[in-house]
Amino acid sequence: MAPGTRIGSYEVVGPLGAGGMGEVYRARDIKLKREIALKVLPEAFASDPERMARFQREAEVLAALNHPNIAQIYGVEERALVMELVEGETLKGPLPLETALNYARQIAAALEAAQTKGIVHRDLKPANVKVTPEGVVKVLDFGLAQLSRDREGVESDPSNSPTFTMSATRAGMILGTAAYMSPEQARGKPVDKRADIWAFGVVLYEMLTGQRLFKGETITDVLAAVVKEEPDLTRVPHKVRRLLESCLQKDPAKRLQAIGDYRWLLEETPQAGSLRHHGLPWKIVAAVFGIAAIMLGAAYFRRPTEQPRVVKLSLLPPENTIFENDFPALSPDGRHLAFAATTGQERKLWVRDLDSLAARPLPGTEGVDDPFWSPDGRFMGFFAVGKLKTVDVTSGAVMTLCDAEQALGGAWSQRGTILFAPNRRGALLSVHSTGGAVTPATALDQASGEVSHRFPWFLPDGRHFLYQSGTANFEKATIYLADLDSKNRHAVIDAHSNVVYTPPGYLLFVRDRTLMAQPFDASQGKTTGDSVPVADQIGIRPNQFRGRFTASQNGVLVYAADVGRPYVQLTWFDRSGNVAGKVGSPAFQSDPAISPDGNTVAVDRFDPQTLLPDLWLYDLRRGTMTRFTFNSRANLLPAWSPDGSHVAFTSAKAGSGYVYQKAISGAASEEALDKTEGINKVVDDWSQDGRYIIEQVADPKTRQHIWVLPLFGDRKPFPYLQTEFNERAGRLSPNWQWLAYVSDETKRNEIYVQTFPIPGSKWQISTNGGSIPIWSRDGKELFYIGADQKLMAVEVVGGNKFKAGIPKPLFETHLGNGREIWFDVSKDGRFLMPIPVENAGPLPMTVVVNWTAGLKK
Repeated sequence: MAPGTRIGSYEVVGPLGAGGMGEVYRARDIKLKREIALKVLPEAFASDPERMARFQREAEVLAALNHPNIAQIYGVEERALVMELVEGETLKGPLPLETALNYARQIAAALEAAQTKGIVHRDLKPANVKVTPEGVVKVLDFGLAQLSRDREGVESDPSNSPTFTMSATRAGMILGTAAYMSPEQARGKPVDKRADIWAFGVVLYEMLTGQRLFKGETITDVLAAVVKEEPDLTRVPHKVRRLLESCLQKDPAKRLQAIGDYRWLLEETPQAGSLRHHGLPWKIVAAVFGIAAIMLGAAYFRRPTEQPRVVKLSLLPPENTIFENDFPALSPDGRHLAFAATTGQERKLWVRDLDSLAARPLPGTEGVDDPFWSPDGRFMGFFAVGKLKTVDVTSGAVMTLCDAEQALGGAWSQRGTILFAPNRRGALLSVHSTGGAVTPATALDQASGEVSHRFPWFLPDGRHFLYQSGTANFEKATIYLADLDSKNRHAVIDAHSNVVYTPPGYLLFVRDRTLMAQPFDASQGKTTGDSVPVADQIGIRPNQFRGRFTASQNGVLVYAADVGRPYVQLTWFDRSGNVAGKVGSPAFQSDPAISPDGNTVAVDRFDPQTLLPDLWLYDLRRGTMTRFTFNSRANLLPAWSPDGSHVAFTSAKAGSGYVYQKAISGAASEEALDKTEGINKVVDDWSQDGRYIIEQVADPKTRQHIWVLPLFGDRKPFPYLQTEFNERAGRLSPNWQWLAYVSDETKRNEIYVQTFPIPGSKWQISTNGGSIPIWSRDGKELFYIGADQKLMAVEVVGGNKFKAGIPKPLFETHLGNGREIWFDVSKDGRFLMPIPVENAGPLPMTVVVNWTAGLKK
């Protein structure tokens, strides 16, 4: 097809290649403004039932798969598959050993995801594998894939083999495909996932040596070699020979049975089978090891008994990063620690091997929250951008499982079941670790006032689990023990905290910022003694009372102090970045908002002990401060009414984020403006005509969006921007005709402006990333924080026709490593910013080895 040809909403840019199942073109998605790949079945094949069936099969197979190492399908048009455009090179060898193993792990992850769905690729070869410039492997071309349950009948037909059906004029393609066939596939016999395991071994050999494993001048010669010749593995490194030997067994029954088991065959420890090759019969070897064990044991017990010692270590964040106020996660064996860390404005999941001096980031985990490990330590679950995801710690492959709006914890059982709390209100849900249907795992007891179940943690049996039950009464929370099979539960302790079970039998939880340990019998499901303190000043996440601690199954404990709300000083700056004064003294505070007359500043101030915020007012003329809101929950994010008589804010005193207002005079209590059930609202701005409040909404089915709360008529809030992207931090121009906001529609946060109150024309303001848009009081400038933490200024014309100039940097803000802390601008053009106090940086995490030994003192 010629460039410019249209298929649906897709415009052909140029050819990418052709194969037996069709032609592939680079194309542009006109609607979503992105490049895609179009796989088009030629018209001459449209009348071929077999080719059409395979074409349809590929669409169905790809639709069933959602894995980072498999090229995605976006849709189907007439005779065309709309697919992910994979930039990069086709897989080629020879490659360095570690590079080849890295690629092999990613291929194995893709095959494992397909096989979990019962899908066999049947045509794995280097030509169907691409490597992106970032080193990510993508497995392509599932046109010959087949569901394993359909093996009878059609699978036994030799015409279904790619060797026999592809055009005879494409001899190279035929030979290449035949060279990767399993012996049973070459014979035209039924195949299952073990055929892909054979092909995996052949591909790995070629990656390591750069040579085909099975060769021949004709198709017959190649197939004969596959069926009869024993592969020569002398050219491959010793480390991978056991793996290749297991993958390349002619008999499928003797072959590696599950692709995920490749990991065990790469271990360096000699196996019993390898000892047998050295001339020692297995029984003799076992006897020798038994005698040695007895002798070593006798020698050990003759030594004086030494009590295990408690060892404490400090663990700093990686260089040029900070620890987020997130929850660390120890692998079950205590060898690996996962945590969130931020560089600039990018937050990723990092893993630190505790026997190593360095940590490594995991690509594809941007925006991570709440990491948790699989029981075998091979994978991690985490939440990001409204989704529950998993990541293979070795290969880095990320898989999206389901939606999770504002998650409050996840747990992974030995059965492969993942429990998670998808938002702040509701029961726990369950999903398999490989994806599938999401089902309820618990049910709220509404009669007792339950509003949420959160923070699940599995016991070692993989069946019973702990979780916290919360009610509308913030001070009342209970830890329950529940059963996946029976759905029964019973109360264990009263604690407003997450809970962790760790052998030999303790529950860890936080009470009054102190980490407590209470003896617990897991088999009986009940406590067996009083709780005792383990460590004090444990960090907790604001509004959740969730402790920042984790423990392994073998005596390793990690906990952290708070880092999300450092002491800050409200500081005035002029346009050159010179300090022009200070407001009040340093405190746990943020989000300053200057009153319309410029005489008062409303700010969030956090209690250092509870980390719960309330609103305070600074009187700039008198130099005094007074507390403005009072309750046991969170009040934050103030926005002034245009006449300065009221402040609107977000409060969680009713259990969710609702919008309230309160008069500055204090003559009346808070008045609820928006208590929409089941939707958390955050106040962003109040229009200068007094008619609208701009809200930021977390939608459980999508992400963050901008809504509008009208303060007239029926006062029913409505969505202003609600797309597949995040839209947030909305700020209205002084003439309330234009709304500035942040969106990640380009996969990077940028500042945009649209018409208001009805979105229409749109302008991108920032050019290299941006956040926190603020208008000047006269509406002639728009300020924001650039990706490099500099304050940017853009001249704007905001009359009936909007026009923006070129962004210009003013000065370095020093807001603190990319934290989105709001600033404000006064009528005279000064900037009020919350600047972290010098030397009040993040505290390290504390690692404690043999922590239970300290309980005996």
